[in-house]
This record gives sequence, structure tokens and C-alpha cells, in this order.
Amino acid sequence: MEPNKILFEAIARQKCVVATYNRQQVKLAPHVLWMRHDDLFVDAVALERDGKPPKEYKFGTYKLDGLKELTAHDQSFLPATSYNPADPKYGNGKLFALEPLRA
Repeated sequence: MEPNKILFEAIARQKCVVATYNRQQVKLAPHVLWMRHDDLFVDAVALERDGKPPKEYKFGTYKLDGLKELTAHDQSFLPATSYNPADPKYGNGKLFALEPLRA
């Protein structure tokens, strides 16, 4: 499956993805897929790096071309409190964004 399709589904279902990024295995909670200067990016929270939790959970921007061996993961996640779907950096480039699940 194409990486952007994997991310569309993961964002829609609030499911994690795993990939290799900068030679590290990462598990990401993707929140928004967006484009800038004809490049695709995903903003996500890294939940694991090489199988270990990070020192600090924070939002990061990942260039889609840099996410290798991207696959879906069955783990669900809650939206990050720092997530701002109206962040001006997305401008008109936002392609698909998290709509938090309602209880």
C-alpha cells in the first residue's frame, strides 16, 4: 500500500504507524498529512524510537520521503493536547487531519 494511503487510514482511525526514519525504528501517532513546496509531510507524536519511549512526547514533522518501510500498526492513540489543526504552517497545504473520536 502507498505511504500516503497508509497515513490517511491511520489518521482516520487514530491508529499508529511504524517506519524507519533516519535509521531508527519509530512508532508514530500521525495527526495531520500536509504538503509544502510539492513535498508531503506528516505531523506526528513519536511514541517509540528503536523500541523505547522517548524522553519527552512531543509533536514532530516528518517528511514522507524519509519514512521507509511504513506500515500500519494496530495500536490506537489519543490526540496530543499540543495538536492545533488550525496551525498556520499548514496553510492551504493540509490534505487530511485528525478528527478526534468522540465517546
